[in-house]
Amino acid sequence: MRVLKWTLGAVLILLIAGLLIPEKLVIPVQDATSKDWNHNTFWYAPWGCSGVHKGIDIFGAKNTPVVAATSGIVIFSGELNQGGKVVAVLGAKWRVHYFAHLNDYHVGAGDVVNINSQIGLLGDTGNAAGKQPHVHYSILSLVPIPWLYTTQSQGWRKMFFLNPHKKLIAH
Repeated sequence: MRVLKWTLGAVLILLIAGLLIPEKLVIPVQDATSKDWNHNTFWYAPWGCSGVHKGIDIFGAKNTPVVAATSGIVIFSGELNQGGKVVAVLGAKWRVHYFAHLNDYHVGAGDVVNINSQIGLLGDTGNAAGKQPHVHYSILSLVPIPWLYTTQSQGWRKMFFLNPHKKLIAH
C-alpha cells in the first residue's frame, strides 16, 4: 500500500510539473508568417476521412526546413497512411506537437529537440500527395481541457486539440 501511495504521489508531481513548464512556440516552417496558412481551417468540416481538420496547413516551397515549434522530446518519427512522413514532439504542458506531410525528417524517437531546431523538410507525403507542399501542424493536449468542448462535429474531441493558429499568433 505504501509503494502505491508513493507511486501515485510521484505521478501527480510529474503531471503537475509538466503543466507548470512555460510553453513557448514558433511557427514551424522556416521564414513562414501567419499569411502562409488559412486562419479558418482549424476544425473545418467536412474534411476527408477524418471528418474535421484538427490542425492548420502551413504552406511553402518543397524542402523548406520544418523546425520544432517548441522544445521537447520526439515521441514518434515515421510514416503513417494519411500523414505521410510524420514527427511528433512531446512539449510543455503535456502537449504533443504533430507535423505531417514532411518530405523527409531528421529526428528519431527519443531525440531531444530545441525550439526552432530543424526536424524535417516541407513536403506533400501521405494524403497530401500531388498537392501544394505544406506541413499539417496540430497540437494535442494529453490532459483534457473541458471548457473547449463544443456541440460541433466531433466537438468532444476539441477538449484535446488546441487551435494552432491562436497559439502561434499569441506568442
